[in-house]
Amino acid sequence: MGKRYNLWSFYLILVCLGLVAYSLYSNISNTWLIAPPNYILLLISVISFIFGIKGFKDNRNWQAKTRSWLTVILSFLLSIALFLVILLSLFASLLGANEHIETVHSPDGNYTIDFYRYDAGAAGSFEVRGELKGPLWFKKRIYYQDTVEQVEVEWDNNSRVSINNHILNLKKGDTYGY
Repeated sequence: MGKRYNLWSFYLILVCLGLVAYSLYSNISNTWLIAPPNYILLLISVISFIFGIKGFKDNRNWQAKTRSWLTVILSFLLSIALFLVILLSLFASLLGANEHIETVHSPDGNYTIDFYRYDAGAAGSFEVRGELKGPLWFKKRIYYQDTVEQVEVEWDNNSRVSINNHILNLKKGDTYGY
């Protein structure tokens, strides 16, 4: 039974690390964010940690022992990092740094954009960002503008939208401000 926990925990932490790396990449490069929310990644990491502890029963060879130690260390560090990220984002939302402004839908209902206002406080100015919603938890940042607090949205047709006089063709994957 320890062999199964050993392998499952190792594969689970590799998947979790891959999803965290892709989440970081998609936030930096503004591509579609397909990784699950951070709290789900934290749950996967904690499960991997528990399975890794149970995997210590697998003492067949040095590879199994190394895999158990590697899994436990990686999952522990990743769990701490994800917990801190969740705590920081919760703290920022409680302070009102990230405020939902509005949600708009295309005339045919195929596109949904959520707009948020971000207040950097003493460190910076206001900014507005727009996120195109996809299926499940998928989203993509398509609009970003500094030093504005409001957003004016007008749909030209089912896939072209004017946001604060900047026209984006969502069918072509246009973005503004990045």
